[in-house]
Amino acid sequence: MRLHPVASLSLLAFVPAAFGSLPTLNEFAANAAAFNSVIVAPSFATSPDQIRADAKRAIDEANRAYTALGAQDPSRATFESTFRASALIDDQLTTAALAIGFIERSNPSPAMREASDTASKEMNDFSVEAGYREDVYRVLKAFADRNPPTAGEDRRLVDYTMRDFRREGMDLPGPERAKLEALFKQLSSREEDFQTNVIEAKSALVFSKTQLAGVSEHFLESPGIKTGPDAYTVHVNITPERMDVLQNCGVPDTRHAIVVAEFNLARKKNVPLLNQIVGIRGEIARRLGYGSWDDYRTETKMAKTGAAATQFIQNLVSGITPKYESELAEMNALKAKDTGDPHARVDIYDWRYYQNQLVKTKYTVDTDALRVFFPYQRCLDGMFRIYSSIFGIKFEQLQPPYVWADGVTFWGVSDAQTGEPLGLFYLDMFPRDGKYNHFAEFTLQQAHRLADGRIGRPVAALLCNFPPPSATTPPLLAHSEVETMFHEFGHCMHAILTRANYGRFAGTSVPRDFVEAPSQMLQNWVYDKRVLDTFAADYRDPTKKIPEAILDRLNEVRKGTAGVTYRRQLALALLDLRLHGPRAEGAPVNCAVETNATWDSVFLAVPLDSAFCAYFPHLGNGYDAGYYGYAWADAISADMATVFQKAPNGYLDQAAGRRMRDEIYSRGDTRDISVSVEKFLGRPESIQPFLERIGIEQ
Repeated sequence: MRLHPVASLSLLAFVPAAFGSLPTLNEFAANAAAFNSVIVAPSFATSPDQIRADAKRAIDEANRAYTALGAQDPSRATFESTFRASALIDDQLTTAALAIGFIERSNPSPAMREASDTASKEMNDFSVEAGYREDVYRVLKAFADRNPPTAGEDRRLVDYTMRDFRREGMDLPGPERAKLEALFKQLSSREEDFQTNVIEAKSALVFSKTQLAGVSEHFLESPGIKTGPDAYTVHVNITPERMDVLQNCGVPDTRHAIVVAEFNLARKKNVPLLNQIVGIRGEIARRLGYGSWDDYRTETKMAKTGAAATQFIQNLVSGITPKYESELAEMNALKAKDTGDPHARVDIYDWRYYQNQLVKTKYTVDTDALRVFFPYQRCLDGMFRIYSSIFGIKFEQLQPPYVWADGVTFWGVSDAQTGEPLGLFYLDMFPRDGKYNHFAEFTLQQAHRLADGRIGRPVAALLCNFPPPSATTPPLLAHSEVETMFHEFGHCMHAILTRANYGRFAGTSVPRDFVEAPSQMLQNWVYDKRVLDTFAADYRDPTKKIPEAILDRLNEVRKGTAGVTYRRQLALALLDLRLHGPRAEGAPVNCAVETNATWDSVFLAVPLDSAFCAYFPHLGNGYDAGYYGYAWADAISADMATVFQKAPNGYLDQAAGRRMRDEIYSRGDTRDISVSVEKFLGRPESIQPFLERIGIEQ
């Protein structure tokens, strides 16, 4: 079978609690048996040799299990001995693969990351091979043709497993299957290389203080920035550093240098690699009878076809054009005033700066000055309290059995009413060399039913890159970074609150054009005065809260800048879809030229001779022909948010939160997503709340 990837309280002092003073994992997990479940931490390798040994053991165990499954007499096979057994093998293999693959994203040691990369490729190759085992296919198909379950998650498992076989070409002649197997292996290996190159890409630019005019002292004092008497190093590959400069630096040449460096990260390695990847994807799609890779990828999503996804995005591009052009005109006016050139136009390296200036002048909000209201630890603790309340759960910091770096913390989640242990998560929240350099939740163990009938509860991790403390201040977040925290931890909740029996349906293992919706919905929380007052306060004087007038303006900013912000997202969605759309067999692939052309036509022209696509991780991490899903899911998220908006206690309403937990989070993909959404809404879906939120008038 193919692995099914899944792409994360009282106030505490900023200094983490001493591990020895915290409860142990065994203490936390003691109640699991009463709920027929088991709580265990991932088994992380601590040396390259152990990584290799863990991968070999997982492959060998899965291979033996597949052989036993395939040796059955098909006429006597049962659901337990076929699909249930196959799912258990998949879940055990996936658990090993997730732990090994995570090392490449998180471990400080280059040798560990290299060993993780190599082992992940071997495991991916094995999973491709397993999907083409005729002995396993023969037994499963015989049972599916004879006596499948008639309803529920078990029937869904049968249907989806047989669908997977079809999508791998198992109904094709042997030579064609062999070719597809080889192509899937090539694709998996190259995608792994693409992600490795994104993680390892670095670019450090040194500026004088004058060249960074407008950037805050807090930024200049941050660790690793000041590297000489008048030398400040900006690490372009570290998102918070890059964004801080692009939003606040008033020196155009500095912003230009940053964007040129950003748009060329990983270029040398990843441009030719991506050309190969896109070519292989297209060949696989053709051999399987699909018109294009986007048709192949969207078949299992809500959109169903590449054409439907593309039409959805193009409609939004058209609908938001008047708002986009209006906002851009306001930014052009600001640039004209700065430069004295009445014909000045905002360039790709300007828009974040002038959008920020527009926020300051039109809406009189200084987003950088608002950082004082968002010290990291208060935000984290406040988010925990809110999610505890609305979802009916409890967070408890635990002694970690193992951490891969200093500053990593380990937590348990339990049901607040029954005490049932629900899962575990790690927080790895600040940047360091070699670490995944964006913000993401990684599922480390999917919930699944074990061989003895118990449910293995899930484990997740957040890898984030929030600004570290400076020499004089604690870590202070921008409002947008608080939004990111609520979003990414929403994925963690999705992973942990699941009630699925099979990993392929658990937590965030839902269609990619829905998976962002629950987390996107939770971003609304940080725009609500009642919510923010529970944790946001000036770190120098906690009695000072964000004034309501400023929060009102933040909400105005959110809608008032949606045109430019969303137009950029739509450009990303379209360049992804066009890259993976219909392509003549044998036609040359030039990803940099093709993606840059879409940037130029839908958003702002990219720097000349640049290659944004080389550092766009979504093209290689499972979002290929799927980036449109952010917009698709955002439309659903805006609709789902209305449940809280109309609830008696708004975004803090416990009844609405419990409904969210029961109808969305716990269900995962155990039933059709549209059914889950409509049950949560209590009515059919509507796109109207989304259109209103981004300012598209009907």
